[in-house]
Amino acid sequence: MKSKFVVLWACVAALCACHSVQPLGDSAEALDNQREAPTGNVATVKGRWLTEENGAVMLDPQTSGLTVLNGKLISLSDRSADPSQRLQLHVISPETALVSPDIMAFELSDALKASCFASYIQENPDLEALVAVPNEPGVFVTITEDASDHRGLSPECAAKYGHSGSVDYPFLLVRLAVQTDRSVLMTHVRPLMFADELNLANFPNDGIEGLALSEDGQLYLGLEKDAAGGARVFTTNISADFWQQEDFIPMRDTQVKLPSFKHGNHPINALEVYQRDGHRYLFAAARNDEQLWVIDVTGQQDTLVVDLHFFAQINTPNKTCSRWEPMDNASIEGLTIIDDTVWMVNDPWKAVYLHNIQCEQNRAKFEKMAPLLFSLPIQDAWFR
Repeated sequence: MKSKFVVLWACVAALCACHSVQPLGDSAEALDNQREAPTGNVATVKGRWLTEENGAVMLDPQTSGLTVLNGKLISLSDRSADPSQRLQLHVISPETALVSPDIMAFELSDALKASCFASYIQENPDLEALVAVPNEPGVFVTITEDASDHRGLSPECAAKYGHSGSVDYPFLLVRLAVQTDRSVLMTHVRPLMFADELNLANFPNDGIEGLALSEDGQLYLGLEKDAAGGARVFTTNISADFWQQEDFIPMRDTQVKLPSFKHGNHPINALEVYQRDGHRYLFAAARNDEQLWVIDVTGQQDTLVVDLHFFAQINTPNKTCSRWEPMDNASIEGLTIIDDTVWMVNDPWKAVYLHNIQCEQNRAKFEKMAPLLFSLPIQDAWFR
């Protein structure tokens, strides 16, 4: 499959030219609206509005995944986004937070048109998470979550895929490949299988929301909530013949040590792999908590929790509101790493996003459910 898409790399490279990426920096202007970050595992994170070519902020993309390809950030939207943003890849410059005007719309491959899952993935699937495949330029993997409003599987397909150990309509791993015309072909799809003893329960809208893929093909999947109400991290290996099969993908529990909480919902909404000194970690975003989790994949160490204080950019500061205003909620759902910088983008949570409105300069942006791009240098103190 690699050789089939090598010729497509010229197209992708032209779209995603290499850059030396640095974190979003402060201006010389005093940030008098900025709170002092307490000592400890706390970080201040400032975000720039994602902006279209015409200068307007990005309209309600409900960003659900973020990855990197050749120095550019690549995102996609879930099914609740504005229709103009769905079923396509968005290319974002990390230096400027500008969104490329190029449309990279999804199409279903001929091979998948007879699939049991074709009707769902080609209509308005709930796509969550996005990861670029190492050593396969222009190839990505995404996953579906909530299919509860879909008409469901046919009787024949239900007999084959009706018991996934979790939801009625199984979560689907989908392979994407950029074509020479910059369309994105959905080339393969496989459902996930969870053993009954993993105790997932049937939560269609609390499924897999994070994907991370290592150089050696180990795929990590972050689950929002299991039957006990806790987040989980599962894994599988993408082998050479992985996409030549159509059966269930068996999931294995990583048994990593995630943070424990007495109350509330504490999901995983974004995931990324990070190698440091020969040791593998996962970075996870906990949307409900405004936190970054640093997870030891071996399960030997407890997860480190970094509390995040988010600030939104103000383009026209005044005496009342300076260059950065503190946010009530950011709701991160996209996370990736370039060199030693964590890049994050939010999925504006419609139930609470307007609570961010403090300065009138940003009211229209929040009301359009526009996302922000955040960057955070990785700190030595996070690793023990």
